[in-house]
Amino acid sequence: MTSLEIRVDPAAMGFDPARLERITPHFDAYVEDRRLAGWLATVARGGELVWSAKGGYRDRERALEVTDDTIWRIYSMTKPITSIAVMMLYEEGRFDLNDDVGQWIDALKEPRVWAGGTAAKPLTVPAIEPVRVHHLLSQMSGLTYGFHYAHPTDEIYRTKGYDFGFAPGADLAQAVHDWCSSPLVFQPGSGWNYSVSVDVLGRLIEIWSGQSFESFLQDRVLGPLAMTDTDWYCPEEKWERLAMLYVPHGGDSFPHEELAKAATHAPRIHGGGGGLVSSAHDYQRFMTMLLRGGELDGVRLVSSRTLELMTRNHLPNDADLEEFATDSFSETSYAGVGFGLGFSVVIDSVKNQSLTTEGTFAWGGAASTAFWVDPEEDLTVGFYTQLLPSGTYPIRRELQQLVYQSLVD
Repeated sequence: MTSLEIRVDPAAMGFDPARLERITPHFDAYVEDRRLAGWLATVARGGELVWSAKGGYRDRERALEVTDDTIWRIYSMTKPITSIAVMMLYEEGRFDLNDDVGQWIDALKEPRVWAGGTAAKPLTVPAIEPVRVHHLLSQMSGLTYGFHYAHPTDEIYRTKGYDFGFAPGADLAQAVHDWCSSPLVFQPGSGWNYSVSVDVLGRLIEIWSGQSFESFLQDRVLGPLAMTDTDWYCPEEKWERLAMLYVPHGGDSFPHEELAKAATHAPRIHGGGGGLVSSAHDYQRFMTMLLRGGELDGVRLVSSRTLELMTRNHLPNDADLEEFATDSFSETSYAGVGFGLGFSVVIDSVKNQSLTTEGTFAWGGAASTAFWVDPEEDLTVGFYTQLLPSGTYPIRRELQQLVYQSLVD
């Protein structure tokens, strides 16, 4: 069942229905001037879908409209799913959050940290602190992404074949070795950098569980949550539902057919940091599980205490990302936003200059998808489109503004 059926009265749930409807023309304007091909948004309270709307096309060039069951590439919205999987194993006692990752990843037994030089001839110093499991979950490991183009270590990753994807011929274990044997961008725990950390966690899940990462995720997370449209690729029988992927140019958007095709076949590497496709219905189930403290429909993935720890700010001295992050791409604005174990978290609404409640946790994906969970307002919101990269337009902040102004209880 992938429909988005509204069963409750928005007014009874604290919303002004007329104010909610301000969202539709706002994002339809993106479609009309071709900044986006299409979009879909969901707003739920107390786990009940209160409002949903959609506009435009899942494939504009074929005149296929967005439908409730459209399948979207969620890219880094894979990360929170992987992080929950990690913490399920934590709850089984497989590791401690303070454990040295070098116990399981040989290339991190004696990590080296960038100290100067060039990508071709780097100067490094020994790490004075191990890379710990919590550093991977909180993006404070010192790892990076090849596609950042912000640091010489990014270039080292690209030289090894890791830009927006994986090196030809590598499996996950090899990819992890290639990243972890490169210089860290900073001493572990001393900075925040959006990185392949969650892909490394995918490999650790394999080591801790004795299962392949993809089978663990299916058996322990996606299957139990009945996320039947969430997978590492879209099978042929669902291709008609798969959205096209777009890139911006000159205020317009154009299909990126070559990159789009990657979602139509099984990947060679299943990475914890990205790669899943999903539907709004499926991701709504994941968000509702988070809102309800780790449980949905009698299925508990993690305890409420574990989720509370994951959604607190783990940056030192309660810093926000504006203070603590390196100059790297991210799926969130920096001011007033901290980071937990797999999620960004709003710690200062005034500094963030938004209506978003403090304690709200969130993340997004490279193709401009986004979600957030607001425990205080009992609210979950999802947004789905397919424009790469996600920073092209301030879609997420605009959506936050429009959702919160519609709450009147």
